[in-house]
Amino acid sequence: MLICLLELAPGLMMQASANTFVFNPRNLSWAAINDNGHVVKTGRASGGRNYCPDIHRGCHTPVGTYTIHSKGGPGCRSSRYPVGRGGAEMPYCMFFTQYYAVHGSYDVPNYNASHGCIRVPLSDARWLSANFIHIGTRVVIKPY
Repeated sequence: MLICLLELAPGLMMQASANTFVFNPRNLSWAAINDNGHVVKTGRASGGRNYCPDIHRGCHTPVGTYTIHSKGGPGCRSSRYPVGRGGAEMPYCMFFTQYYAVHGSYDVPNYNASHGCIRVPLSDARWLSANFIHIGTRVVIKPY
């Protein structure tokens, strides 16, 4: 497990002072690290793809450190995608920017496929929302 953590977030274990959600788009994984620096849970995830033809640009999930500022329940939906229609399902959305969220999905492929959100299996999103990610939780997006 320690090797997995170091791949996700080198050095983060010693720096943790609050719950932190880490997404690594290179190995399509996430980790929930508690305030003691221990990995509580891990899982698979899918982030933003290299290029989105409908918006004619790259769609990588923005690399950096953020905090969760809003959350929604099982009925959460996108206001932007699909383009022109909006309304894509985003159950248990946990927003770390105005437009990007960690959310549940029935389709978490083994490649980065979204417009920039982080898709996790529905059961993981439900658990994260109920037990780990709160308003103010730190989110770390590792480089592609």
